[in-house]
Amino acid sequence: MSQSAEAQTPKSASDARRDLYSLVKSAADDGLTTLIHKSGTKRVERVLLAPLDRFPAARKAGAFPTWTLSAAQKDFGTLISRAASGEPQVLRRNSTPVAVLIPADPNETALSPDTAAPEGAATAGGAVTSQPTPTRERGRRLATLGDAIGAVLATGTAPSLSFGLVRLDEATGGLHPGRLVLVAAEPQVGGSLIGLAAARAALARGARVLYAASGPSSADITRRIIAAEAGGDYARLKTGALTDDEQQVVERLRHAPLLIDDGSDLTAEAIADTAPLADDLALVVVDRLQRTSNARLPLSGEHLSEASQVLRELARSQNVPVLAVVDTDDPTVVNLLDADVILTLTNAPGQQVTTVTVAERDLGIIASTRLRPDLAHARFLDTTPSPTPVASAPTPATGASEAAEVLADTVELVGTAADRELAEAALPFTSGAVKDLPAEATRLLAALRTALAGAHVKDLDDLHAPLTELAAARLQTPDSAEGRRLASALHAYNTPAPAPASTSDVPSVAAPASAAAVDARVAEDGDEVRRDDDDGLVPGDEQDEPEGAIFPALRILKESVARSKMHPIPVIRTEERDAGPWPLISEDMDGEPGWVHPNVTSTRIAHERNGKRVRRDQLDVPASFGDGLLCLIDRNGSFPSACSAVPLAPNKLLHTGPLDAFDKSQAGIYQITVPAWEFAGMPHPLGRLADRPDEQGRVWVTTPHLKMLERLHRDGHLTNPVTIHDSWTGKANESLFKPFYQATKEARTELIQAGGEPYKNYKTRLSIALRLLWPKRPESRSPFWRPDWRMSMVAEASVRHWTVAFKAVQAGHTLIALRNVDAAIFWVPNQTAPDTYRIGTGFGEVKTKFIQPGTFIPEGDD
Repeated sequence: MSQSAEAQTPKSASDARRDLYSLVKSAADDGLTTLIHKSGTKRVERVLLAPLDRFPAARKAGAFPTWTLSAAQKDFGTLISRAASGEPQVLRRNSTPVAVLIPADPNETALSPDTAAPEGAATAGGAVTSQPTPTRERGRRLATLGDAIGAVLATGTAPSLSFGLVRLDEATGGLHPGRLVLVAAEPQVGGSLIGLAAARAALARGARVLYAASGPSSADITRRIIAAEAGGDYARLKTGALTDDEQQVVERLRHAPLLIDDGSDLTAEAIADTAPLADDLALVVVDRLQRTSNARLPLSGEHLSEASQVLRELARSQNVPVLAVVDTDDPTVVNLLDADVILTLTNAPGQQVTTVTVAERDLGIIASTRLRPDLAHARFLDTTPSPTPVASAPTPATGASEAAEVLADTVELVGTAADRELAEAALPFTSGAVKDLPAEATRLLAALRTALAGAHVKDLDDLHAPLTELAAARLQTPDSAEGRRLASALHAYNTPAPAPASTSDVPSVAAPASAAAVDARVAEDGDEVRRDDDDGLVPGDEQDEPEGAIFPALRILKESVARSKMHPIPVIRTEERDAGPWPLISEDMDGEPGWVHPNVTSTRIAHERNGKRVRRDQLDVPASFGDGLLCLIDRNGSFPSACSAVPLAPNKLLHTGPLDAFDKSQAGIYQITVPAWEFAGMPHPLGRLADRPDEQGRVWVTTPHLKMLERLHRDGHLTNPVTIHDSWTGKANESLFKPFYQATKEARTELIQAGGEPYKNYKTRLSIALRLLWPKRPESRSPFWRPDWRMSMVAEASVRHWTVAFKAVQAGHTLIALRNVDAAIFWVPNQTAPDTYRIGTGFGEVKTKFIQPGTFIPEGDD
């Protein structure tokens, strides 16, 4: 039988296991079928890895065994045996089926697109063999609307690649496979820098990029990437002089999967011919198309229209985004190029910002945003703090005054950050894309956008009062992503900034200047923004995620608790919260460390990151420590990892008073005397909790810390046993959150490979679900109110973090600093982390980074 367009070369089981993700993608996206063979003790087992249209019954929920790709890869041999024996095995991404393993005819080596599955194949469970509808043109496939909807929901609304600029990603939705994106800008406006930013973002994920340079040379591109990554002077790099930091960046980039083609006679056809030769290509950048005809540059003049058609077809045939830069913003030229998305860059006289207008083919202008040009470093920067789950608000240590300083150091724009965030959040409503707002609210929000766009300061002043009234009235917004963002922006607009601290010794909490700051789950230098009256949540967070959400964390957490046979009480009634154990529970019970070795000098220094001034630690290590490097440890998923076995009481806490000894069958909160800790190379096991005893030297702790202190005493590290002066406890359970942990771990394995917006959305929803265990707003409708559960979970994460560091110190390693539940710094003689840590991307594993002494600690980097 001849090899068809929809069949791939037969593979052994081991090769198919290795290539499983790409084979499944080929089946789901291109309709390709792969024959897989496995040699057993009695016979050769043969199966087909096939698209779902070969076996439609696989789409029916619960009809056949289903496996996520990571689980299938782990037990692939078993799945082949089961499929070969007549039991189809369905493979899925997250919760969406994408391919199926079915039995194959032992004599068949490939399937034609017009041939039914082998006779007798896939008949287990009463399923019938299905034959795809023949088509007139070989290799073409017709998709039902249901299949298309399934594919959209499986991949989510977020793109697979980022522009590397948060505001631009928000305005465009990112870089989607199969689309031609045109960046239109006059010379010296910086159009090429958008292509470079997208390439750098892809390379940061390890994705392969083809950079077709018709104009700049490979040397130009290389210097610009180094300057942008290291923050170095692009002009100085032309001399070949590199600083130590730039040299480190060069070493890091040396093996980056960037392919540069700056050859002469570079045509669109040559790019289209080269792209399929690059395995696992994720992005094509064409820099640039030239408006003025040049005989030495085929991508110029009258050839541009034909070139754009070739590039558009390349995007579709290879299913990758193609980003092309053109050196004009003349609409008569740009519109002839017929791109899917057009980004037009313009600079207004006297303003230090670049406006980016986003238009889509057939729709026209859909959004706009502004970027800050940093041409000295060959890059653009975001103009306002990023509304991502990571690093937006200053830490409590920086205070409100530093929050104002950070905002002042960004580009000068009219209005406040809250004004700009509210205007951005209102765009879907003021443009008419989303309705369901009262007419007066729509009018006010449209007026705000007009005032900001025109820099009309007086109009902004006049709008402040009615907008504040609108925000205070708790406007009802739709239950959608756009509606929740608008509600969050209104909430932030109506939140007054706290007064500055009266002395520098009293830390203050930065004002939630914008919804971006409110939505930030982590502060600028990695600390969670904590106040006893602030849970970091905004109205709408307590609502269940919509169907098809990337990761419905809250629903999974509720189901995890509901399945317990101990009949948990997830919500303590409001009238009971001011008595009993509940007023005794505080955020300090987390026991997080914030420790620096007593012989090391720590200095907070100013640093620019993403266009903002932030503070970072610089650790000066004395010569007595010997030669070495700072080894930065970043622990993955500390909080969800702690959910695997956190001891807590699912039911109410009863007053059990003083205890002679700790009862392992109970869990709750305990009042103890802070034990003495004499180990100079480690922080106190109770972290910051040890610094807050009452007049009698006592503190309240949760079960994880009490269990750790008991263990340290048994091992001889604490001289005296723990004394329990008072307690509130209930029957203990360590598996209440375990199903949530397992679902979270499985989703992370899938989404960390996708990266971009899906992974960011996953982290945000995960953080929201765990914070909802203890919501602080009285009006919150959270399905939980159990501060003991929340603080036990955080304490368990702190204990695990401290324990692994302690094992490293006991093994002879030198700990320099220990911070939060995930950050540790060791002094090491070479680029080798302590072997008590496991390097990897999974829960409980860590990422490492090595830096020279005397440089600042790049906290918050992920």
